Amino acid sequence: MTRSRRKLLTIVAESSLEKRLVAVLHDCGARGHTVSTAHGEGHRNQRAGDISGGNVRIESVLTEAVLDAVLERLTADYFPHYAVSAWVADVEVLRDERY
Repeated sequence: MTRSRRKLLTIVAESSLEKRLVAVLHDCGARGHTVSTAHGEGHRNQRAGDISGGNVRIESVLTEAVLDAVLERLTADYFPHYAVSAWVADVEVLRDERY
């Protein structure tokens, strides 16, 4: 079975941003995503209950080109204005045509 290298982008943000962030992913060429609820504490010492609606965790497996486009949009449009965190991990995928 063949494995291909891709990038896993994970974004954690306030739930009110979910639709906009998913639109960014798809506008940049992502073929899919997974959204789940999230809670925790970060450098701002805010817990999920401090922000109305809580947080979401959005994950998408991307090519390098799509990842770069998404990160440019996040950096310009979201990081300066919202409590959004993101990280990238190397992954190997099966069924490469899906990504």
